[in-house]
Amino acid sequence: MDNNDAERSIRSFCVGKHNWKLCDTKNGARSSGILYSIAETAKANNLKPAEYMQFLLEQILLHDEDAPSTYLPLLMPWSEDLPDSCRNTIKS
Repeated sequence: MDNNDAERSIRSFCVGKHNWKLCDTKNGARSSGILYSIAETAKANNLKPAEYMQFLLEQILLHDEDAPSTYLPLLMPWSEDLPDSCRNTIKS
């Protein structure tokens, strides 16, 4: 067993960290970590990260008044209810 997949997934994160100017606070670093986590989880589930994040933001705004337990399972990257526009048709 190895961790090559994990190392490959964070390579761009490590290479780009020297160029980031907005992550000079704990909140900025935390937010960046959350976004990278969502993007890498989307990639691992064969989704297009940008389209998936756009879908998440739109849906969260639509369900702002709802209890999270009612709609969050539908937004998970492994959900069968995600739109086709979020799915990557090219297998990696």
